[in-house]
Amino acid sequence: MNSQEERENWSLRANSLIRHVTFRQLQIFMAVCRHKSFTKAADELFLAQPTVSLQMKKLADAVGLSLFEQIGKEIRITDAGYDVYAACRDLFRVVENLETQISDRKGIRRGRLRLGVVTTAKYIAPELLAAFGEQFPGIEFSMTVSNRGDIIRRIQDSEDDLYIMGQVPTDEVEVEATPFAWNPLTVMVQRGHPLTLLKKPVPLHAIAETSFLIREAGSGTRNAYLRLFSEKGLKLNVAMELSSNEAIKHAVASGLGISILSIHSLALEGTKGPVEILEVEDFPILRKWYLVHPRGKILSLTAQKFMEFTISQEQFITDRLVNLWPDLANYL
Repeated sequence: MNSQEERENWSLRANSLIRHVTFRQLQIFMAVCRHKSFTKAADELFLAQPTVSLQMKKLADAVGLSLFEQIGKEIRITDAGYDVYAACRDLFRVVENLETQISDRKGIRRGRLRLGVVTTAKYIAPELLAAFGEQFPGIEFSMTVSNRGDIIRRIQDSEDDLYIMGQVPTDEVEVEATPFAWNPLTVMVQRGHPLTLLKKPVPLHAIAETSFLIREAGSGTRNAYLRLFSEKGLKLNVAMELSSNEAIKHAVASGLGISILSIHSLALEGTKGPVEILEVEDFPILRKWYLVHPRGKILSLTAQKFMEFTISQEQFITDRLVNLWPDLANYL
């Protein structure tokens, strides 16, 4: 088949899809892909489940290939379904950009921003969104908070516009990462813990020998401090593994052990509560927060604006951290 015939065949197929596929079908399709469930997609879109099933059948008929396969109670996306998903994602992004551009011409700031953040970033992301929303009150937000593994999967599937992470996933996926603020890790202990009576800075081996509360495997915070102890030839005395910073803070406050967390995790209660920061050699571990997106991805206008705004907040975030823990100024 020559190139002219290929172009004509592609034109025929494209025209067929344009005639038989609706935007509503594509919206329903994206919801089914997100939830991997017709029922949950129907709930999200306030539709009856039979309506979702019917529209997905019509879409599959128009494409000419199965988009989903049922394996037991689980719905899986077929290869053709992933092709349609990728095309829909790009299509809706173009439409959202158009909507933003038109709104800007009318003098009305509108748009959507989907943000994925690792669990520790939940202490900083909401304030960034709130401040950004004050400047652009027409922007709609959605934020997904999850562990590092789930966020990497979301990056691979390009489910969100931007991601906030403390460790760039260079080994798992090709990304572009822009640092925007400090994310210092410190040793935290119960107020009045015996370690607070030692000469400062407390030696690192004393931390390794004390009952330690560790984050779950795969946590970026955990990876950072385990690397430090490994380089010093030390092994932590792990008493318990917990899956969230809040659980760790409560456990530290209850005297179950000590831990290492981001200073951001004390943003609400401050450093005068039941958990205090301990001065330890080789600490704080100075890390950065990063805005991350898949390499080569064309960002929406709203995402670009959010990146610019977030980067501009670096000094404000630093000042807030120093106000929270004045000793931090000695390390920055």
